[in-house]
Amino acid sequence: MRTTRRAFAKLNLALSVGPALPPGDPHAGMHPIASWMHAIDLCDTVDIEPLGGGTSAYQVVCEAPAGAVDWPPDKDLGVRAHRLVQKHIGREWPVRLGIAKRIPAGGGMGGGSSDAAAVMLGLNEAFEVGAPIPRLAEWSRELGSDIAFFLDEPAPPRPAIVTGLGDRVDRIAPSPGWAVLVLPPFGCPTGSVYGRFDAGSRPRLNEAAVRSMAATAIEDGSLFNDLTSAAIAVEPRLGALIELVGRSAGCRVHMSGSGSTLFVLAAEEGASSVIGAKIRAGVPDVTVAVVRLV
Repeated sequence: MRTTRRAFAKLNLALSVGPALPPGDPHAGMHPIASWMHAIDLCDTVDIEPLGGGTSAYQVVCEAPAGAVDWPPDKDLGVRAHRLVQKHIGREWPVRLGIAKRIPAGGGMGGGSSDAAAVMLGLNEAFEVGAPIPRLAEWSRELGSDIAFFLDEPAPPRPAIVTGLGDRVDRIAPSPGWAVLVLPPFGCPTGSVYGRFDAGSRPRLNEAAVRSMAATAIEDGSLFNDLTSAAIAVEPRLGALIELVGRSAGCRVHMSGSGSTLFVLAAEEGASSVIGAKIRAGVPDVTVAVVRLV
C-alpha cells in the first residue's frame, strides 16, 4: 500500500542543556536536555511505495529556498530509517522512497529527524507491521535521540516536554499561536555549538523551569535557549542578525535548537504577517516565513 506522509518541523520554545556525560558513562559526551518542543506547519513530504521485489530506490530532493541536498542518499536519516526498520523486522522491504525537503537542513528544526520518524511510521502503515510507537521509538535511538518526539499519531506530533537525551517524551496540550521564521543563509554546526557550550561556564539543567513555562500560556519574555550564546560564538553573524531582526520587528527574537533558525512569536496571524513584513523590509539576505504552531 503506497503512503504519503508529512514530516513536520519543530521549534524549541524552551531549551535547557546540562553538562556532557562523563567518560565511562554509556553515553559519554552526550548532553541531557529539557526542552519544550512544538511542531509547526512547515513540513517535508515522505512518499513510500512498496515494491514487489528488487532493490529499493531512494530520491531525496530539496525544495527549501536556496537549499540543496549535499549528502548521498545513504547518509540521509530517512533512508537510514528504512534500513533500520528492515534490520529489526529481519527482512528486506524494497520500496521506492521519495523525500521532498522544505525544512532547511541544519537549522535546528529537526527536519532530518522528522523525516526518519515519518519513514518509520509510513513503513508501519504500508506493510501493516503493527509495531507500537514505543517500540519504534526504542529502535530510533540508533539513529538519533530526538526522533522520538516526531513519532506520534496522528500527525502532526503533539507538543511535548522532551528530557533525558532527547528520548523521553511527555506529551502536553498545544499552545495556539504563530511564529515568524528567519532563515539565515548560513548554518550553525551542531557539534561546534555544543563544543563551545562545553567550553563555557558549567551549565545546570533546569527541567523545572521548562515544565513551568509549558504549564501556562506562552509568555514570550520567559522563553530561553541555553545554546544561543554558544551558537553566536561559533557563528558571529548570528548575533548581529538577532540584533537586526529585533530592531526591525520590535520583538524578542529566539533561536531553535542549536541554530541557525531564528523565530519571533505572535498570537494572531495578522500580527505575524505584520512582523514578517517588517523583517523583510529591514533585514537583507534572509528568508522569512510565517508559520502556525500546530
